[in-house]
Amino acid sequence: MRNLPNILSIGRLLATVPLVVLVLIHQPAAYLGATGLFLASSVTDTLDGRIARRYHLVSRLGVFLDLTADKVFASAVLIALVQVRAVPAWIAIVIITREFLVTGLRSLAAADGVVIPAGRWGKQKTLLTLTAMGGILLAMGLHGRTAFPLGLSTGGAARYFPDYLLIVANVLLLLAVVWTILSAVEYLRQGWSVIADPAPQK
Repeated sequence: MRNLPNILSIGRLLATVPLVVLVLIHQPAAYLGATGLFLASSVTDTLDGRIARRYHLVSRLGVFLDLTADKVFASAVLIALVQVRAVPAWIAIVIITREFLVTGLRSLAAADGVVIPAGRWGKQKTLLTLTAMGGILLAMGLHGRTAFPLGLSTGGAARYFPDYLLIVANVLLLLAVVWTILSAVEYLRQGWSVIADPAPQK
């Protein structure tokens, strides 16, 4: 039990490789397999943190593994979806840029002994992003392809359930972008005092 949260985080990190491979195969059966693997990995994202907090197993290594696995997992799947043209590159750029910004800000704050906790917008952004990507994977597995603005997907008009599922997933992804920007602003407000402080003289 003591190492279970870390094992879950490592498992999520390792699952990123076959998940990306399945997406890049770009076939319906592969997308269905990717959907199952994505769902299982997303569940571990919730479980590892809850187990660690409930049984007082939080450690520096655990926090590092959890944050690293989260960012690598989501970013890798997003980039893979860009390569198969299921998601436009600009969305991946906005979301991944936010991750760099928050990581840099937290590192700077930690150097001064300041902890910047995860905010409400950030948690909601994560939920929207994961739900949207899961919906896209499932829709692609069910042969869903619809026309949608802003380069989110290509194809004909919506006719079947997978097509409408893809539309819903695309809308959620757009909302995730909005929440990404709002969460970035939230982090900047919390950590602005750290950024504004003059650098120590050497």
